[in-house]
Amino acid sequence: MPHPMIFFAFARQLALGALIVLGLSACSQSPEVDTKAPTKSEQSLTPWLDAQYEEELQFSPIELTFLGRKERNSEIDAFTFAAFAEQLAWKKSSVAQMQRLFKREDLTLDEQLSFDLWTYQLQRMQDEEQFFYDGLVFDQMNGIQSFVPTFLINFHRVETADDMRAYIERVRAVSPRMQEAIDNASRGATKGVVSQSFALDGTVMQARSVISGLPFESDAVNNSDLWADMLQEIQALQDSDTIDEATAGQLREQGRNALVNYLQPAYENIIQWAENAKDKAPAVATGIGTQPGGAAFYEYRLRNQTTTDLTANDIHQIGLTEVARLRKEMEAVKVAVGFDGSLQAFFQHVRDGEWNYYPDTDKGRKAYIDDATAAIDGIKAELPNFFGLLPKADLIVKRVEPFRERDGAAQHYYPGTPDGSRSGIYYAHLSDMTAMPKNQLEVIAYHEGLPGHHMQISIAQELEDVPKFRTQAGFTAYSEGWALYSEYLAKEIPGTYTDPYQNFGRLTGEIWRAIRLVVDTGLHAKGWTEQQAIDYFAANSPEPLESIRSEIQRYIVMPGQATSYKIGMLKILELRARAQAALGDKFDIRTFHDVILGGGALPLPLLERKVIAWIDSM
Repeated sequence: MPHPMIFFAFARQLALGALIVLGLSACSQSPEVDTKAPTKSEQSLTPWLDAQYEEELQFSPIELTFLGRKERNSEIDAFTFAAFAEQLAWKKSSVAQMQRLFKREDLTLDEQLSFDLWTYQLQRMQDEEQFFYDGLVFDQMNGIQSFVPTFLINFHRVETADDMRAYIERVRAVSPRMQEAIDNASRGATKGVVSQSFALDGTVMQARSVISGLPFESDAVNNSDLWADMLQEIQALQDSDTIDEATAGQLREQGRNALVNYLQPAYENIIQWAENAKDKAPAVATGIGTQPGGAAFYEYRLRNQTTTDLTANDIHQIGLTEVARLRKEMEAVKVAVGFDGSLQAFFQHVRDGEWNYYPDTDKGRKAYIDDATAAIDGIKAELPNFFGLLPKADLIVKRVEPFRERDGAAQHYYPGTPDGSRSGIYYAHLSDMTAMPKNQLEVIAYHEGLPGHHMQISIAQELEDVPKFRTQAGFTAYSEGWALYSEYLAKEIPGTYTDPYQNFGRLTGEIWRAIRLVVDTGLHAKGWTEQQAIDYFAANSPEPLESIRSEIQRYIVMPGQATSYKIGMLKILELRARAQAALGDKFDIRTFHDVILGGGALPLPLLERKVIAWIDSM
């Protein structure tokens, strides 16, 4: 999810989540921690943390833009280890100051959560420090090559001529940042970090797509996505009488120059790097366990993504147990619809049935968007019966932009702004409609939209009674755990999964996340190849094979990320069962959900502490 860039399917999980995925970090212009004693108004922890968070935000022009703010709107975050180290030093100083100024035992329970979360964020950065060069910089899922156009087109607001000038300056600023990314990737390669062929192919495809069309190719018929967006933004300024034709002409020329003379060479450098790196790509794709230091890096990734101390073996076994349980539930659906054959045969029946797919046409794609929107609208009316807190921000369903659309890629969500001026977006990859079965439309809509990512992230951003940094914090196990729990919760809400095949789609989604526990640990800790992982997935799911291949390739380039969904869901279900058992008739599902959502994203141990405190208070 992101900003989360929630690719994913996830994408930015939240704004900061996107920066983690991309590897973007601190800018060179760092704020300094004020070490003087707090004023009377700062004696409370919350205003002190708000002031600290405002300082931290200045490290990231990208994050400021995600939040709908325009200061530093012409800049792009730096990619270097030096920039990361600068922000880490600031965070260490800030936490040390907090520990001097505030005694944890004197704080309220919620203030203690804020205190611990600020400290936890430092611990995550410290863990990341030694692995800065161990992950992939470019791949088919993430990287500056796909992030830049997505960010500029969807998040850089243009309302004035100065906004457009900042847009153009940002385009110019991309070039050195892309070189920093290339330098980081080259440094990682010297450590033994291996890029798989498919990851490099995806990088090249995305980069070439961005610089295809006018003005990059003089003989092209169509405009590139970025040039089309620039022209549209400039025309809108003209139409609103914000600028005259002379100014518009100047902006068009400046924009063209920035794209051709700054952005295009930077993208060509990435293409060249990726094509050269393919010579060293392994013939058989595997996980990171075979790379130098790969085992330690994977342990770090599991801690980071699940926010637990579960080992690879622990997670693998949980996955096997869940797959076995869910296969039994799928068997029950097979019997209920009267299918005469094995579960594997039923998988094939669902996978191959023409009835289960929209036409691979523009009309079919529009139908998918319309039906997903209708599913979200249908559940919206029932939400007050299950939640006290409801999001204010709107939600739209949208097809992924052509330059980053991939056959079979997972759907994902981008948050709106805290003030509601920009809606949340549920993105769908629709280039190959055979990868978009109808019976999974509902469950995906509930995951990405309501009551899933959109609800969780929007509520967090709209909170007013917690420190501001908590409204933007992102933890994959929490956010994706909630979204997967939302798929399960939806079956308790009237009007959902009314068709047995839609319920089978729900089970398909859940077993998919259980399979992830098995194949992710298999790939990165047990020496599985890409094909072994594909075979296990296909044996336990009716997912289209193109989607399965895309998923496995995602797990290879993003170690541990896919394990967070099921681990987070299981923890929320565990906490719900614990609350129901402890409270009996006093248990209110609305209050429980508000406790889960009403404090922003939390690491699972802190979420558990919060729920236990609520139970004890009843």
